[in-house]
Amino acid sequence: MVAAVCCLPSVQAEAKQPNFVFIMADDCTFRDIGCYGGQAHTPHIDRLATEGMRFTRCFQAAPMCSPTRHNVYTGQYPVKTGAYPNHTQANPGVKSIVHYLKPLGYRVALSGKSHVGPKSVFPFEKPAGKGLAAAAGNFFADCQSGDDPFCIFLCSKEPHTPWDQGDPSRYDAKQLKLPPYFVDTPETREALTRYLAEITVFDDEVGGILAALDKHGLRDNTLVIVVSEQGSSMPFAKWTCYDSGLQSALIARWPGKIQPGSINHALIEYVDLVPTYVAAAGGTPDPVLDGKSLLPVFAGKQEHKEYVFGEMTTRGIINGSETFGIRSVRSNYFKYIWNFTPDIEFRNIAMNTPEFKSWEAKAAAGDTDAADKVRRYKQRPAIEVYDISKDPFEWHNLAGKPEYAAVQAELKAELDAWMQRCGDQGQQTEIEADQHTKGGGKKNKRKQK
Repeated sequence: MVAAVCCLPSVQAEAKQPNFVFIMADDCTFRDIGCYGGQAHTPHIDRLATEGMRFTRCFQAAPMCSPTRHNVYTGQYPVKTGAYPNHTQANPGVKSIVHYLKPLGYRVALSGKSHVGPKSVFPFEKPAGKGLAAAAGNFFADCQSGDDPFCIFLCSKEPHTPWDQGDPSRYDAKQLKLPPYFVDTPETREALTRYLAEITVFDDEVGGILAALDKHGLRDNTLVIVVSEQGSSMPFAKWTCYDSGLQSALIARWPGKIQPGSINHALIEYVDLVPTYVAAAGGTPDPVLDGKSLLPVFAGKQEHKEYVFGEMTTRGIINGSETFGIRSVRSNYFKYIWNFTPDIEFRNIAMNTPEFKSWEAKAAAGDTDAADKVRRYKQRPAIEVYDISKDPFEWHNLAGKPEYAAVQAELKAELDAWMQRCGDQGQQTEIEADQHTKGGGKKNKRKQK
């Protein structure tokens, strides 16, 4: 249907091309947002969900910042473009959303956190303005003056550590409900108040951007998408292929195109965004893209993909294991995770925090629950299989159980096929990861806020 419309110039000429506003958090676990059942105060995002569609099964291909952002802007999986470790860059010659939308008449901009490269692959405009809302407003006004359709990515730095923004006093540490994979310590609870406060700061940014859109009278012809990015840097989220690391909030509002207050359970991925924008703009998505247009899903279709995929490498991250490659595949009901080197301890910067050290201290004092969770975080079996429908926090590994042998074999075959399509050679790809970091083979120690 979309392809047929795009092939008719007269129809395209009659319809004004839509604008695109994409707003991204930084290290925010999806289930912490208010409209996803979380404890963070997020009135602007919650209201947006009543005005648009809230997705319950959106995923990204990597649980860390840089490959995720390359993934969003290129519409390709990380290993394919070379952008799979953190602090990474895409291979020369890779195309991004800028190259796809500019020939269709669009101005394409990015404000806030970038964390992508090289510039030849990502030649975004950089709007002037202090803060995301101001930059957005300036860009909206400039595009209006030339009657230019636009696509802008507004990338927050919240709630990435250090959690030092916002008002933690809004949250009572003693009353917070901890996820079942956390160890309950005063340090953990106190850290959560600061983390939740920064989610509220992000929500305020969303509110400012939406207000700027309304001020310029652009609401009705603009597709707004808000996402949470990968999970927080607390254990079992960021840097893991568990759902808490790979799953994302995604809320989309498009007046006249998306039913207000709707909920969609289709499996979708960040790689679907580029082909969606291209199709909505009146173009034909490039065959190199790994995603599929979400336009039918925005129209209400509750099915999109059978499987979503994830990859993680600890090379290029601060305090990362020398090599600990992870790959995953997920269906609507089951998750399969392959840890390449289970004999090696899994490590990252989260283990240096007061929160995790309090977990270790509690474990050392004889608390069996704390000891189990610390062990689980550091040591992973080669294969993990979870029944997501019954075990959403992925705690009961079903790998090797005869009654799940068929499911395990099916998911393994899908993961193997995906890796082959991406040119992913498993452990060899992990060994070569340093060649794709901005440090040129050296672990990049810069703090990315």
